[in-house]
This record gives sequence, C-alpha cells and structure tokens, in this order.
Amino acid sequence: MLHARDFFVNQSLLTGESYPVEKHPGVVARTAAELQDALNAVFMGSTVVSGSARVRVMAIGRHTALGEVAHSIQAEPPPTAFELGMHRFGMMILRVTLLLVLFVLLVNVLLQRPLLESFLFAVALAVGLTPELLPMVVSVTLSRGAIRLAAHRVIVKRLASIQNLGAMDVLCTDKTGTLTEARISLTQCADADGRDSPRVLMLAHLNSSFESGLKSPLDEAVLAHPMDTAAWTKIDEVPFDFERRRVSVLLDRGDVRWLVVKGAPDDVLALCDRFERDEGRTVAPLDAAALIELHDRCHALERQGLRVLGVAWRDVPADHPHADVRDESSLVFAGFAAFIDPPKAGAGEALAALAKSGVSVKIVSGDSELVTQHLCTLLHIPVTGVLTGQEIAAMDETALRARVGRTTLFCRVNPAQKNRIILALRARGHVVGYLGDGINDAPALRSADVGLTVDSAVDVAREVADIVMLDHDLAVLHEGVLEGRRTFGNVMKYIMMGTSSNFGNMLSMAGASLFLPFLPMLPVQILLNNVLYDLSQAAIPLDRVDAGDLRRPRTLDMTFIRRYMWLFGAISSAFDVLTFWLLIQVLHADATLFRTAWFVESLATQVLVIFVIRTRGKPWASRPGAALTAACLVVVVTALLLPFTPPGRFFHFEPPPAIFFVWLAGMLTAYLALAEVAKRFFYARLTGATHHDWSKKKPRRPSSLPLTKGTTP
Repeated sequence: MLHARDFFVNQSLLTGESYPVEKHPGVVARTAAELQDALNAVFMGSTVVSGSARVRVMAIGRHTALGEVAHSIQAEPPPTAFELGMHRFGMMILRVTLLLVLFVLLVNVLLQRPLLESFLFAVALAVGLTPELLPMVVSVTLSRGAIRLAAHRVIVKRLASIQNLGAMDVLCTDKTGTLTEARISLTQCADADGRDSPRVLMLAHLNSSFESGLKSPLDEAVLAHPMDTAAWTKIDEVPFDFERRRVSVLLDRGDVRWLVVKGAPDDVLALCDRFERDEGRTVAPLDAAALIELHDRCHALERQGLRVLGVAWRDVPADHPHADVRDESSLVFAGFAAFIDPPKAGAGEALAALAKSGVSVKIVSGDSELVTQHLCTLLHIPVTGVLTGQEIAAMDETALRARVGRTTLFCRVNPAQKNRIILALRARGHVVGYLGDGINDAPALRSADVGLTVDSAVDVAREVADIVMLDHDLAVLHEGVLEGRRTFGNVMKYIMMGTSSNFGNMLSMAGASLFLPFLPMLPVQILLNNVLYDLSQAAIPLDRVDAGDLRRPRTLDMTFIRRYMWLFGAISSAFDVLTFWLLIQVLHADATLFRTAWFVESLATQVLVIFVIRTRGKPWASRPGAALTAACLVVVVTALLLPFTPPGRFFHFEPPPAIFFVWLAGMLTAYLALAEVAKRFFYARLTGATHHDWSKKKPRRPSSLPLTKGTTP
C-alpha cells in the first residue's frame, strides 16, 4: 500500500473477522502467517468500507489469497468414512467368497465329480455369499433419510453424506455467520462505574445519528436502538481520521450546545480531565488513579472479546460557531460502548445436544482468540486448548495431528490452515463434519467427511457442501445426526445378516460337499434360496431403529463384523449339521429329500434370525417394522409350502415327512434362543458391558484407494 486515508476494508470473506479492518502504509514481513497481520495490504475479495487508498498490485488470479482458495477446491478430496467402510466390507466379502469357491472347486475336482456341475455349484455359492441387496438397502435407506430431512427444510445434495453425518464424532464450525448473526450489535453501554447507562447510549446515539458520510457497522449498531433526536440540531463536525481515531459532532438543543466525541477509548480518555458519575448527576476529576481504573475497565471488556469505544462530551458556549480539533480538550468522560457479533438464538442448545450425542464441537475461525473465547463462554462450550494460525504455520503435519485432538479453538486461521485442521482430524480416525458459509470455508467444506452450510452462504460454499440448511436453525443439525444414525442402523442390520446366518449356510454347503455323495443343494435351489432371502430383507430400510443405537456415532468396524460373522456363522452351521444328521441317520433321506428339507431349514433359520440380530436388546422388547415382519413371515411360509406345490417340482423338491416339521419347529426355537444368548455373550465379551459400544473406533490407516468424495465403491 502506497498511501491510505481513513481506509477501512471488510475482509471477512477471507478471515471471518466481523469488524472492518483499517489499512495503512507500512512494512510487514512477507512471511507473516496470518492475513490479519498484513495491515499494509488489501486482498482480492475484500470490500472498501470507507476512506481512500493507492495500492500497488502484487498478485493476480490464482496467486492471490482468494485464488488459492479457488485452486484448493479443485483438487479431489480424500474418500469419506462411509466410502472407506463400504470398500473394506466389499474387500472382506470378496476374500471370503474367493476362498470358499476355490475350496469347493478343489474338493470336487479331487473327488472326481462332474466339473460343470461342480463349477455351477461353486458359482451359486458365490452368489449366495454376495450381498446383492446392499446397494438397494443403502440407497433406499439414505433416500428415506433425505426425505425426512427435507421436512426440516434441509437439502441433501449427496446421499452418502447422511450416513457420514450420523457417523460424525467431531464437528468443526466457523464462527461468523454460523454460530453468530454476522452483524455487529451494541451489547453494553457502561458508565465509569461499570453500570449500564442510558446516558452513554444517548450520547453515542447523538454522535452516530448526526455523523456525516457512510455509517460504519458500529454506528449502525448504535442506531439500531431508536432514540428521539428531533430536539437536536447539528452545527458542525470534526470527521474521523486515522491519526485521531475519533469523530466529534457539535450539536445544539436550544438551551445547551455540546461537543459529543466518540472514538478509540485510549485516545478519548487522553482528552478528558473529568468523568461522570451517577448518570451524569456528578462530575469528578480524572486523576491518575481514576484513569488507571477506567483503563482497566476498558481492557476487561476487550478481554471478553468486545469491541469498545469511548464516549465523552463537553459544554460549549451557545454562540460557538463551529468545531475543530482544538475543541477536543477538557472533555467529560461519559463511559464505554461495547459491541459484539451476537450468537445465534438456539446455537448453545443445539451444540449442547450434539455434545450429548457424542459429537465434540471445535471452532475454527479467522477471528481473534479473545472474541472466540468470549463466544464459547456465551454458548457454554468448554475450552480445552487454543491454537492460533501462527502456531499452526510453524507445525508439520505430524505435530498438528498430535495437537488437534486436544484443542477446541483454532483462531486467526486462514483457509489453507482450516483445510489442514480437517485433514489432521481425519488422519486421527475421526469422522469430521464442517459447518461454514464463507469463501474461506470452501476448502474445509470440500475436505470434510460431510460439509454443511446454509442457504445464505456464498455460491462456492453451497456448491462444495454436501448438505444445505434452508433455515438458520442449528437444531436441525442434531436431527440430521440422528437420521444418519438411523440410516446406519438399518444398513448394519443387512450387513450383519449377510455375514452371519447367510455365511453359515454357505459354509455348511461347502462342508457338506466333502462327505455327501451328491451336491447338498442344486445350483438352482441355491439361487432360489438367495432370491427368497433377499426378498425378506428388502423391507429392512423401513424398519425401526432402537433409541440406544442413536446415542453415539458409529462406523463400519471390520473387526467387529468379522468376529460376528464367525460366531453366528458357526452357530448356523452347527444347526445345519444337526439337520444333516436327522436327514441321513433318522429319515434316511435320498438326494431330493435332503435338498428339500435343508432348503426349508436353511431359509427359515436365516430369515427368522433377523428378529434377534436387528436389536442389541431383547427381541420381544423391540418392535420390528410391520413391513419387515410381513416380508419375513411371507417368505418363511412360502418356503414351507413350496415343496407341496407344482412349482416345487420344477425346483426338484418333494414333500418332507411330518416328523421333519416337528423337528424344524423345535430346532428353530432352540436356534433363535441360542442366537440370543450368543448375541449377549458376544457384546459382553467385546465391550466388557452388556451392549457393544459402537462409538469405539480405531484410527483409520491412511488410504491409498483410488476413491474420491462423492463416489460409491
């Protein structure tokens, strides 16, 4: 900057600062880490509030601070937690399927069985193990969540973001315009004794009302408090300038003529020799002790994150014709006017609800530490650590990852540093959401697992965000989190079904092929079994989710799924072995009867066990959805009746004897009871408690997957 005169700019798009910043010529180190420190420079994207300046253009386009933001959002963000979880689950199923198929093929080749028949049997096994309905279950469940959120005036741009919202355990949020109203408000007018003073408000209002030129945001905040000034007439004015940092207005009411001064507290106090007490009824000398006390009172307000102005006045003769700088002396100090960007209504309650649901809140702001800490006090957000942009600039990625977990406030950070914070939290294994509405928030919105913004945000923020809230009500965030957890709950039910009883039945088929002289089930019967099973699970997206599943964030834990698969697969296979014994040793079944009876038994067990698996509590205490109940019962009845119908002969079935159905009823009762006992034992062993703590997550390893945010593996 070559020259400046009373030059104030609004650079909140880049820094998030609520107040205009004064710029002036000077030398600032080129290595300054914070945009706020560059008081000798103006940036592309900022707007002039008042004054004039002559500047030299140092950078254009992508080389500007705004250009760096635009360039950063063009890079592909890392895959989200949901995408990584789905990919890992798919890889696990692929490995198990390949292992089982190759095992079956090898055994049948060694036993010199027909190669084509063995190959078709192995392919049918692979189909039976594949969770074909998973894409449908995920899509329908997410779509239902989007419809529910739309009722709360929330637009979901990317369906997968609903599940990420439910899995979110850290919410990073900008301050200005997100937690605050993004407008400056007069919060306090205090006299020299620190008491609220209508007289100080009256003097400040007179000064702002009659001040000429463009009104600053501070003036607009004062004028937002209506006051009758019709009795006053403006005589003259000493306008604001950089050296004086104050504005003086000469006013006349007929009986009195006053010079009213408003400006920087230190400068105003330096011009005063008296101060008011008792609402202006008494005036005391401003001695050294009183001056120290007033300075301390001003600094106490500033430490609360408030912007403070001093207000003073003096009486002048009735014939005083005009005002100049020499009149700004021997003033009477009236008090302080303090300003704040107020928090949004309901923001504190919404953040408290999120914290109660296991979501920790971190504030990432370009504003100062004092302002941000004061906002945390107003919103009752506990502060456990503070990092500034200058400190972050001195850290490498390893050091930043070590600090972000125990830090609540990130202050005076630029857009690139916001992005580093998000990536550092994700590298620690957190599922991170980011809430912001400015250009400076765009990189962080892009890199977060789920980016959230409001409809009044700038275009680029709405473009890169995953979810847009049409109402500025943070309470809908909590509802969105719960909806995401409902989505995950139903998706998890299908995954647990496919990796437990379904896996057990396929494992039993592979094992039975070792000792039976015939295939335990024909390929067409395996495919029919799989189709009917999938039809019974198609209603899972419509099922209810227990309240306990909504309390904490959850992600796909492959260790949990593998252990669950082996335990319940083993139980299912154990009952299959009992069925084999009954059919061969008691009923002396031939190949057709064996396949028919096992088809009925395997389908009944793997369908009805959903009523045990769908809840972590007691099955009779958690009412399933009507659609799921109906679908399961229809499929089980179909399996029982199919051998007695003409279509059954097409699938090579024959009616089993009555004793088999007696055995089946008893075995189903025992199987479901054992499954319930095993479920409770599993959760108790896994967590040391009655229920599995789904919020216990291990740090995710850095991924080298060729996935990007917004794609589905």
